[in-house]
Order: sequence, then C-alpha cells, then structure tokens
Amino acid sequence: MFSGLIAYGGEIVSAEPLENGGITLRVRCDGIKREKPAVKDSIAIDGVCLTVTAKKGKVLAFDVIPETLTRSTLEQRCKGDRVNIEYALRVGDRIGGHYVYGHVDATARVISRGPEGQGERVRFERPADLATMLVEKAFVAIDGVSVTVAAARDDWFEVALIPETIARTTLGTRVPGSKVNLEVDPIARYVAASTQAQGDAV
Repeated sequence: MFSGLIAYGGEIVSAEPLENGGITLRVRCDGIKREKPAVKDSIAIDGVCLTVTAKKGKVLAFDVIPETLTRSTLEQRCKGDRVNIEYALRVGDRIGGHYVYGHVDATARVISRGPEGQGERVRFERPADLATMLVEKAFVAIDGVSVTVAAARDDWFEVALIPETIARTTLGTRVPGSKVNLEVDPIARYVAASTQAQGDAV
C-alpha cells in the first residue's frame, strides 16, 4: 500500500529482456540508507508496485512480468531515465495523499501543458473504460503521484500541479506525447464494479 506522496527519485540502471518475456529492471534508488529496503519488499516505481529481488548498494533489482509491461510504461523506460520511487507504507505512517495500490489500470498520453499561477495545468488522455472514475475532484495516481482531477471531458482530463510536485517528481518533465501510468482511486473502482454488477442483475 502506498499514499502517492513521492519523497524519492531514482534512475534506471538497466532493463534486461528475459527469454520467456518480461524484464529484469535495475534502479538506483534514493532513500536506501533511510528506508532500508530488503529483498521481498514492495516498492512503487513510477506507480507500479514491484517486488525487490536483489539489492547491491543503492541499486535494487525487480522482475517485471509481461502483464505488468503490457499495462504500464516500464517497457519504454531506458537506462538513465528518472523514475518516481515510493517505499511501502508502514503501520502508523501519515497518509497525506490517497490509498494507492500500485496496480496500474492503463497508460495515457500527455496532450498538453502550460503555466497556471505558480504551477502548471497538464492535460492527459482519458481512457474510455476509466471515464466514470476520472471525474472532476476525483483522486488519480499518475506515475505514482497522487493528484486531483481539476477538469474532465469526453476524451481528456486535467490536473493542476503545484511547484513542489513539478520539482520533486517526473511529472515536471513529461512532455506532450509522452506516456504515463494511471491508477484510479481504488474506492472509485470498487463502487463502479458494484454499480455495474447491480445493473447486470436487473
């Protein structure tokens, strides 16, 4: 479980394809000394919950299976790319964002971005199958970052980024045309599924 508040960043060291599909991803992670991650720990990389399989200094290794590659942007990440890192919540930690599972629902393209006040307004594609959960004032995790939907229309939604988010996370560097990971608010997902089930039963 995560909160979507990004305290650390990292850099991809390598992404080695495996014969049976999937990759071994190695990431140089900030916060190793403080967080003390171990093999088998869960860590969110750009919003994708992965399990640590090996540790060498500041570099952590992860096995990324084909299903995860299909649903996320991790297969497009290259050596040297910066990523958002969030270590799993501990019991008693303050949750300042929203509950994030690290289970990416879809990827979406950045459509546009521009200044707004001290921050920026960024527009993203709105996948049709997530439209009912990407509504104004709803939570969404974008590359693992907890943000609020500021506006939504048929095929796009927007978020308003504050300077802290722009400076601390990779959302500050996502240019139009690039893709991001989306995870809708899990509460909204369950409500949508329940409503659908009730409708099917009628």
